[in-house]
Amino acid sequence: MKTDLDPATPRWLMPLARLLVVINRVMVVLGMFALLVAAGVLTYSVISRYVMQASTDWQDEAAVFCLVGATFLCGAFVQSLRGHIGIEAMAGLLPPALERLRLALVDIFATAFCAFFAWKSWSLFHEAWAEGQTTSSSWAPPLWIPYGLMAMGMTLLSLQLFVQAAARLNPRAAIVVVRHEEVLS
Repeated sequence: MKTDLDPATPRWLMPLARLLVVINRVMVVLGMFALLVAAGVLTYSVISRYVMQASTDWQDEAAVFCLVGATFLCGAFVQSLRGHIGIEAMAGLLPPALERLRLALVDIFATAFCAFFAWKSWSLFHEAWAEGQTTSSSWAPPLWIPYGLMAMGMTLLSLQLFVQAAARLNPRAAIVVVRHEEVLS
């Protein structure tokens, strides 16, 4: 597992970058358990529904809540590895300086989008909490749970993207990239 910090990260952001490494590790472990719980709940649901003809109203929502948590809370970890899907069709066509600019712009726009998404998620969380909103099922769990997981995950992803964008925009980044390319060749 890659855990090293980007050497181009500005010094003033290093404490946040280190904190994100720790938080991301914790979120991956929690995500792993959430996936296991979701798998267990869905397996139980199938067995109880078809073998014992029991009602399974709560199982689907519980599994969805676990999957929402795992998906959103682990997004920043995946981004720390730059593991999200990216279109690299232009990567080999542009000169290195333009490629760095393109990647910086992608990081800036992704940060802005995720920050907006996080803000809207926190708005939904607050609304669900204040109004006591629940799902429409007979189990009726509170909606602040998935909205809170979504808001926390998008906030972590926004912070991770911000740190990576700052590292990419750091004047030291070009030097680090050149040195890294020299080591690889």
